[in-house]
Formats: sequence, C-alpha cells, structure tokens
Amino acid sequence: MFAPRLLDFQKTKYARFMNHRVPAHKRYQPTEYEHAANCATHAFWIIPSILGSSNLYFLSDDDWETISAWIYGLGLCGLFVVSTVFHTISWKKSHLRLNLRELGPWASHMRWLVWIMASVGTIYVFFFHERNTELCAVSLWGGMS
Repeated sequence: MFAPRLLDFQKTKYARFMNHRVPAHKRYQPTEYEHAANCATHAFWIIPSILGSSNLYFLSDDDWETISAWIYGLGLCGLFVVSTVFHTISWKKSHLRLNLRELGPWASHMRWLVWIMASVGTIYVFFFHERNTELCAVSLWGGMS
C-alpha cells in the first residue's frame, strides 16, 4: 500500500525529468534531461570498462584467457562507445531519423536482412574461413616443394 505511492515519481519534485506515459500508438520522445543522462551515464562507463578490460588482460595466465580478455574487453568498450555515440547523435541530430522504426513497413524487412546477413557471415567464418588456405597456397605457387 505504501510502496506504490512511494515509487510514483510523477508526484515528486523529480517529475520534470520524466515524460508521461505515451499511448500505444505513439512513439516515446525522451526529454532533454533523459537524453543528457543517457549520454553521460554511457560515456561514464567507457573508462572503467577500459581499466577493467586491461586488468583482465594483465591477470590472464595463458593464451585462451588473453584472447578471452581481449574479446570481452573490446565488446564491453565497444558497447559503451557505440551507445554513447548513438545517444549523442539521436539527441543532437533528432532531425536525421536514424532509427529503423522510421522506415515504416521496410523496418522489419531491414531487421531480418541484417540478422540473416550476420548469421550467414558467422556460419561462413565458423565452417569455411581459412579451412583450405594450404590448398590455395599450393595451387597458387604451383605445387609443394
């Protein structure tokens, strides 16, 4: 009984930082404060992710741990960098319409196309990439010597 009233931010002094709930048929438009908060909080975590990733790298004992530290670190740092850039662009350049949502009926087709291309590329790299490099080198140089 007390908790729902406590969690209702619309009735507090912080309500100016939030938008009201939008109807299902309309798109949510973040406030200037929300845009600034998204940019700041995502940019804030770039440096700690670099420091944590380098810590993982220096604590790795063998090659597999080193590779894992690099992959995890690049993914984590890339996540925060790309997210910060996306939020900054969508905040400052709202007239550019960067979201797939604005493409209308093409959005779902584009989304499927991107996922299919990513899946095909991943399967190709996993099963076929550099499998026959020795054979290619042999045929390129005219045989084994």
